[in-house]
Amino acid sequence: MGMTMTEKILAFHTGLDNVTPGQLIEARLDMTLANDITAPIAIQEFRKLGLKAVWDESRVTLVPDHFTPNKDIKSAEQAKYLRDFAREMRICNYFEVGKMGIEHALVPEQGLVLPGDLMIGADSHTCTYGALGAFSTGVGSTDLACAMATGKSWFKVPGSLKIVLKNRCRKWVSGKDIILKIIGEIGVDGARYMAMEFTGDGIASLSMDSRFTIANMAIEAGAKNGIFPVDTLTESYVQESMKSGRRNDRYRIFTSDPDAKYEKTIEYDLESIEPQVAFPHLPENTKNVSEVNEIKIDQVVIGSCTNGRLEDLRTAAAVLKGKSVASHVRCLIFPATQKIYLEALREGLVETFVEAGAVVSTPTCGPCLGGHLGILARGEKAVSTTNRNFVGRMGHKESEVYLASPAVAAASAVAGVISPPDAVV
Repeated sequence: MGMTMTEKILAFHTGLDNVTPGQLIEARLDMTLANDITAPIAIQEFRKLGLKAVWDESRVTLVPDHFTPNKDIKSAEQAKYLRDFAREMRICNYFEVGKMGIEHALVPEQGLVLPGDLMIGADSHTCTYGALGAFSTGVGSTDLACAMATGKSWFKVPGSLKIVLKNRCRKWVSGKDIILKIIGEIGVDGARYMAMEFTGDGIASLSMDSRFTIANMAIEAGAKNGIFPVDTLTESYVQESMKSGRRNDRYRIFTSDPDAKYEKTIEYDLESIEPQVAFPHLPENTKNVSEVNEIKIDQVVIGSCTNGRLEDLRTAAAVLKGKSVASHVRCLIFPATQKIYLEALREGLVETFVEAGAVVSTPTCGPCLGGHLGILARGEKAVSTTNRNFVGRMGHKESEVYLASPAVAAASAVAGVISPPDAVV
């Protein structure tokens, strides 16, 4: 019996010829990751082991991104705890404010994850790196502590859900719309503890930024990981990111066998997908934007580990160019990394945003988790390009979050109500 991409990566890192779904394994890791919320807990557990060094100082990545720049004393103490540990352990891949970014945009940008890798992170959206043909998944802080000590972790091999994407997206449709459409149909538990493997001729037309967005939200369908095949676009991205010099490994490309076994196969015609909106309070509550009656909004957030990449900012700028944000709307834009921010400056995107009446922030997770820089008050409604719209996710428990793409978010900021891009462009 053949194996899927995910099974092959896990087998390779376990030293086995093959693995099967449900099998418990211990595998060696290529990289571990944590942020300013999850790392301090992992560090405390690491200390309990009485160790003086991490397994490999070049294979531990620490990114203070959730509450940075620090919003209060508690967050400052969290960041300091992370910073002090990084210095003590001589961790190579620690990113201070000014050099950091939102972790799931920064890590691939810096070449810290490569095709064929096995990577874990103490953050549920670590599944983002499946866009590069890696197996990456979120874990708890205790598991991360043990991984920092040993370079290994245990897994239950997931079964795989094969998602075939055909044809090309229409105008204004991106990876965010694709994944919202899928989650809307299969539900937030439709891929529970499975690998969501994306395939089909439609992938060739998807940018790397769209692929990162799709893989990022695999967890919102309950998946263990999301994963894409490696093609020439992937390799071009990886070769550029490796110029950072942080990883010089020879990466491995794994492909699914023709006779690999899948739990289920579903197909989507990309041409038939239109911009999506996920209503409160679950990512599965999706509707076509054309079906949404005018819903007045108070805030728009464009950014996050899901949609703060350069393509996202370019799309938002294309909608906002020469227009003004509605007088009753706050529009907040968060470039995902310093590199993205700088390129947005060079291209004039930031000028477009400011002229339209938007606020441009330093890279941070900020409002996505109700952290800072955009908290919602009671009764307020927001359109956000983030990945979750749970009760109280971005502020008051009686606020509402509608998930959408950068195109829909920018259009809604101009219209003052949830709107399709064609309505304002």
